[in-house]
Amino acid sequence: MSYTALYRKFRPTTFEDVKGQDHIIKTLQNQIKADRIGHAYLFCGTRGTGKTTVAKIFAKAVNCEHPVDGSPCGECAMCKAIAAGTSMNVIEIDAASNNGVDNIREIREEVAYRPTEGRFKVYIIDEVHMLSIGAFNALLKTLEEPPEYVIFILATTEVHKIPITILSRCQHYDFHRITIDTIAGRMNDLMEIEQVDVEQRAIRYIAKAADGSMRDALSLLDQCIAFYLGQKLTYDNVLEVLGAVDTDVFSRLLRNIIARDVPKVLDTVEELVMQGRELSQLTADFTWYLRNLLLVKTSDNMEDVLDVSSENLQQLKEEAQMIEVDTLLRYIRIFSELSGQMKYATQKRVLLEVALIKLCTPAMEVNTDSLLDRIRAVEDRLDRELEAVQEKVVYVNASEVNSIAGNTNSSSRKSQPKPELPDAVPEEIQKVVQNFRSIADEVSAPTSIYLKQARLSLGGDNRLLIVLSDSIAAESVKREDHKQEIESVIEQRIGKKVEVEVRQLDDGRRFEDTFVDLEKHMEKVINMEITVED
Repeated sequence: MSYTALYRKFRPTTFEDVKGQDHIIKTLQNQIKADRIGHAYLFCGTRGTGKTTVAKIFAKAVNCEHPVDGSPCGECAMCKAIAAGTSMNVIEIDAASNNGVDNIREIREEVAYRPTEGRFKVYIIDEVHMLSIGAFNALLKTLEEPPEYVIFILATTEVHKIPITILSRCQHYDFHRITIDTIAGRMNDLMEIEQVDVEQRAIRYIAKAADGSMRDALSLLDQCIAFYLGQKLTYDNVLEVLGAVDTDVFSRLLRNIIARDVPKVLDTVEELVMQGRELSQLTADFTWYLRNLLLVKTSDNMEDVLDVSSENLQQLKEEAQMIEVDTLLRYIRIFSELSGQMKYATQKRVLLEVALIKLCTPAMEVNTDSLLDRIRAVEDRLDRELEAVQEKVVYVNASEVNSIAGNTNSSSRKSQPKPELPDAVPEEIQKVVQNFRSIADEVSAPTSIYLKQARLSLGGDNRLLIVLSDSIAAESVKREDHKQEIESVIEQRIGKKVEVEVRQLDDGRRFEDTFVDLEKHMEKVINMEITVED
C-alpha cells in the first residue's frame, strides 16, 4: 500500500479530534443537538487551520443516523459513504478552477432535486473568494433562500475579497491560528502512534515554524522524519532539513551588530551560506528574534508570552541591556522591509548583507529613526579615541614615575656628569652659517620658521649671531629655552659648543650697516681680516 502523508492519515474525523478551534466546534455541536442548523456558513482563516476538515465533519454530522453529542458516529452507512467520498449528498467544489457563472448555474439546477438519502445536501465551496463577480451574483438568490434540505459551506483564506452581499447571507466563523502548544501536543500524540523518537525541542521548533497551521506542521514533520528515517529526530536535524538557524547564531549576530563589527557580521553570513541555510527563513527568524527582544526590553514578566526556554530568555534579558528601544525598532523596520524584498529577489545574499551593514552603520540612512543611532555611533567612536588617549597618558605618566623611582633608588650612586664639549672655532661657525637652513629644519616650530628669515654672522670666538627684523620673531627666538634648543641642535651637528646671540634689527638701520659694524668689531678681536656673507 502506498504511503499516506501524516496530515491526510490523521485528518480528524470527529469534532473531538479538531484542535485549537473549540469556539467553533462547540457552536456547531450545539446547533446540531438543538436542530438549529443554518442554511449558509462562511469559514474564514489561514491555511491549515481546519476549515475544510470541519466542513466535512459537519456534513457527516447533519446526515448521521446516530449522532453522538452532536458529532457523527462514523459507523452508519451515511458516515462511511461521506468519509469514502462516494455520497451524492456532499458536493465539494474548488472555486479556484470552477469560478465561472456556468458552474454556479449547474449548482442552482442541482439544488432543485432532493437528496436520495439522508437529510441534507451539503455544498462545500473551497476558496470561494476566487469566484468571479458574475458567479457571486448568480449565487446570491440561491444562497439567500435555498431549499430546506440544502446547506452551503463557503471556505476562504481571504475574506476581504468576499462581496458584502454574500457575507450578509452567511453565518461567519473565524478559524484562529493554532497555538504552538496545541500543535506540539498533537504532534507528540501522533509520534507515539507512529513510534517515532523525536526530541521535544525539535517538535517545538516545527510547531513554531508552522505559523499556526496544523497541516504545515505535519508536512514539515513528515519531511524531517523522511530525511532521518530510522533515526532519532533531533533539534539540529530539524534545523538542517529546514535550512533554519539556531538562536545562538542570532545572539552572536546581534552582538556583533551592536558592536558595529561589519567584518564579523559578514563572516557569520558567509558561514550560514556555506552551511546551506535558507536566507529568506533566516530573515524571518531574525525578525522574530528582534521582536522577542523588544518585548523583553519594553515589558516585565514576559515568560508567559514568549515561547522560549529559560536559557534563551536569560540571554534575551542580557542583550536587552545592551541596546536601546529606538535602535531595536530601526533594526525591526529594516528587516521587515527586507522580508518583503527577499520573496522576489535573485540576489538574496547581497540584500541581506546590505541590510546588516545598514544596521552596523546608521550613517548610511537618512530616516528620522536613525538619527539617535548615528549620534550614538559618533559618541562611541569619541569614547574609544578618548580611552586610547587616556591609556597613552597613563602609560607616559607611569614611565615618568618609574624613571623618578629609578632615580630615587639610585640617588646613592653618583650621576655621570655631562661631558664638556670644546668651544667651536670661527671656521666651524662659518660652516654652521652655510648649512643653517638644514639646522633650522630640526628645530621645533615656530622657531624654525623664524630662523629661516634671519641673517647670520660670527659673533666672536664661539658665538653665532642671529639678527631678526621682526620684533615678535626676535622675542620668541630670544627665549632661553629656544636658544638652548638651537645650541643643542648645532652641538649635535658639529660636536662643538656654540653660544647663540639673538638681536633685533633697529628700525632706522639696514642689515648692511649692522654687519659692517660687526665686521669691524670682529677684526679687532681676532686681528685678521674677515668677510661676512649675507
